[in-house]
Amino acid sequence: MQLGDVWGVRLLVVGDVMLDRYWFGDVSRISPEAPVPVVKVERSEERPGGAANVARNAAALGARVSLLALVGRDEAGESLQRLIEAEGVDASLHVDDEVATTVKLRVIGRQQQLLRIDFETQPSHEVLRAKLAEFEQRLPDCDAVIFSDYGKGGLTHISEMIRLARTAGKIVLVDPKGDDYSAYAGATVITPNRSEMREVAGRWKDEAELQSKADGLRARLALDALLVTRSEEGMSLFHDGGVIHEKAVAREVFDVSGAGDTVIATLGVMLARGDDWARAIHIANVAAGIVVGKLGTAVVTREELENALS
Repeated sequence: MQLGDVWGVRLLVVGDVMLDRYWFGDVSRISPEAPVPVVKVERSEERPGGAANVARNAAALGARVSLLALVGRDEAGESLQRLIEAEGVDASLHVDDEVATTVKLRVIGRQQQLLRIDFETQPSHEVLRAKLAEFEQRLPDCDAVIFSDYGKGGLTHISEMIRLARTAGKIVLVDPKGDDYSAYAGATVITPNRSEMREVAGRWKDEAELQSKADGLRARLALDALLVTRSEEGMSLFHDGGVIHEKAVAREVFDVSGAGDTVIATLGVMLARGDDWARAIHIANVAAGIVVGKLGTAVVTREELENALS
């Protein structure tokens, strides 16, 4: 199987963006002040995270991608704008003077994450309204819309956005957050991971019960499909035609940071191109298998995916 041509596929990504910062260092001793490791920082990296990571994953596959999100008027917001534009994404980052750009700082020692520090605040209502207006203007220029919800407040108007997108005949994909999915009603597909699905639907004892819970959730939310990403168990797509299951692609190194971003980005590109569910989730699953072998939020290039598929 080959990836095929995705040139001309147009995606609009909307959601919570963040700047992922990494401090890499050596750990050789325990602090005399407290029982914690001392990390001597040797280098640092910055990467786009959240919805920005979704956008850069889609762009890495060759799609034409626009990103609509909110940042603060600060150095982190400026870094995010610069980084995402360098990935070939058309970024429209609305600035809210009242908030700080979300930053996740990870301290890494010996290839292991030792600590994560989060900086975040909620955006104001006025700037969210402005984003909604721009969303409506950008809709005609896309084939599919991906909403990346990280629970940071940037998708307050998602129900209205989904309604507008579906009325315009667009494919709508949602990476959900929280324990109430009612705001995502009417989307084409939502992509909870295993723990998120349990939070919303409760635990299941076998595959039959999982299917029953998934079909019930689909019916309540009027979804075309529900994709549950299940870590080492692969992923399962529930739709009117039944269930499609993809086994996990085994990797020696396993870092799930941003894997959901890669899955929904790849799925969005494939569906926007016109692929059926089976082919779209197979390719998304292969992409996930590649990205979990990388440290931190990362992208899968078109070349890497082509090689893995062949």
